[in-house]
Amino acid sequence: MGFTYDVTTDRGKVRMLITDVNAVDYCFEDDEIDAYLTLNSSNVYKAAAFALITIAANEALVSKRIKILDLTTDGPAVAEALRKLAKEYLEEAEEDEDTFDWAEQVFDSFTYTEKINKEALRGG
Repeated sequence: MGFTYDVTTDRGKVRMLITDVNAVDYCFEDDEIDAYLTLNSSNVYKAAAFALITIAANEALVSKRIKILDLTTDGPAVAEALRKLAKEYLEEAEEDEDTFDWAEQVFDSFTYTEKINKEALRGG
C-alpha cells in the first residue's frame, strides 16, 4: 500500500493520466492502480479509464448537486466529464491494440475469380 509517482512506470503513467499525482491527497493506493493494470492486461489507457470511471461513480454518489446561497456544486456534471475522459482513453486503448487481418493469395484465374466472388459476398 502507499503512494508512489514515477512516470517511467505503468503505475505512474496511470496516475499521470488520471491526475492522481498529489502524494498528500491521493485517490488510489499503489495496489489499487496495480489491480487496474492487471485487470486490463497492463494497458495503461484502459487502466486509467476504469480508474476514472470509479472516481466518477464516487463523485456522483458523494457530491450530488448542491446549492447553498451562492455556492453550487455539481457532482453529476463532474462525473459526466470524467466518464467522457474515460471513454476517450478507452478509444485510445483500442487504437493501440494489435488488429487482426488476413491476406488471400491468388495463383491462377480460378483463385482470382474465387477471391472476387468472396469479396462481393462480404460486401467489398
